Amino acid sequence: MNFQRGRRREDLEINLIPMIDVLLVILIFMMVTTTFSQIAELQINLPTASGEQTAEKPNPINVAVDAGGRYLVNGNMLADSSVAAIALSLKRAAGDKVDPVILINADAKATHQSVINVMEAARQSGYSHITFATQTQAKN
Repeated sequence: MNFQRGRRREDLEINLIPMIDVLLVILIFMMVTTTFSQIAELQINLPTASGEQTAEKPNPINVAVDAGGRYLVNGNMLADSSVAAIALSLKRAAGDKVDPVILINADAKATHQSVINVMEAARQSGYSHITFATQTQAKN
C-alpha cells in the first residue's frame, strides 16, 4: 500500500542561515570576553653589561642632577635651572678644552626632563660626547 502515490517528493535542503547566525553570535561572544592582558603589558628586560673599565677621557665636565631638579656643574651649584643657564655653565666649565666629555651623574629619582635639559644644553653648546655615570653592584 502506497499512500503517497499522487504526491511528489520534495527535495531536502539544509538551511544554513540559522547555523551562520549561531556561529556569528558565538564569534562576537568570544571577541568580547577575550582578554588582551599579555598585549597590554610591556615587559622590558634591560641589558646588563660587564667588561673592562675604559680609560677616562682627560676633559670630563661633571654635571650632577639631584632628585629635586638642581644642577651642579663641576661642583658649582646653578642658581637657574634653564637650558640656557646650563649651556652657559658648560661653556664656562669647558674653557678652552676642544671637545670635552659631558659626564651626567643623575639621581635615580631625578626626572627624565632634568637629564634631557642637560643633554639639550650640551647640544646647544656644541658638545657631542655625552656619557652617563652608573653604579656597579657589589659582588657577593
